[in-house]
Amino acid sequence: MSTERDLNYRLFLHKNNGFERTSINLEYERYADIREGRVEQVRKNLELIKMNYLAGKGDLSDDPVRNIRYHVIIAAALIARTCINGGMSHDEAYTLSDIYIQRADVCNEIETLIDLLEEMNIYFAERMKNIKKVHAVSIHVRKCINYIYDNLNEKLTSNELAKVIGLNETYFSRLFHNETGQTINEFVHAAKIGVAEDLLKYSDFSYAEIALSLGFSSQSAFITLFKKIKGITPKKYRDLFGR
Repeated sequence: MSTERDLNYRLFLHKNNGFERTSINLEYERYADIREGRVEQVRKNLELIKMNYLAGKGDLSDDPVRNIRYHVIIAAALIARTCINGGMSHDEAYTLSDIYIQRADVCNEIETLIDLLEEMNIYFAERMKNIKKVHAVSIHVRKCINYIYDNLNEKLTSNELAKVIGLNETYFSRLFHNETGQTINEFVHAAKIGVAEDLLKYSDFSYAEIALSLGFSSQSAFITLFKKIKGITPKKYRDLFGR
């Protein structure tokens, strides 16, 4: 069947069946909520969408599960690009998209796919909310935060970071604390543990490998800090949340 003939046939069916696609402006508004980090609004949008997820959406497969899976994959790709436009790094956005697409690929139930879609929307929105907070600070602190995330495998100290930024250590430490509400060391530790959480959830890396990749002096140092911040050991965390 030619594409032209197939197109005309499907448009004819849509018209006869009274099918109307979701307004593109409404889609833009929903993606904008994610991009701007409006987490509560994203939750409200999802409650409405989940009542009839396929309303206004095309049929991408005759298989119901595969049809939903394709829509989730498309959403992952679009949300990633929307968040890049909002300030998320392309590497972070595309990696998150890859993670959710890979998860969708192994889901075999419609309910599980819808839950995954909900998790993805909220997670992206929360990340964007944090990014918006970071962008509200001065160029010096922003530069420092970018440097921290680009060099989490290193041992990062306030003295070394102040040198990178080109400011007096005492002055910069005070500036950083005033603008983020955290000391430089607290921020570095939280950033490392945040990445460690993802590695514990979604990878099979050993605790020693995670410690090494995040610049800890030893596995025990990593475990001690993780327990201090999260309240449980890395092993317990992986047992509870690992996939």
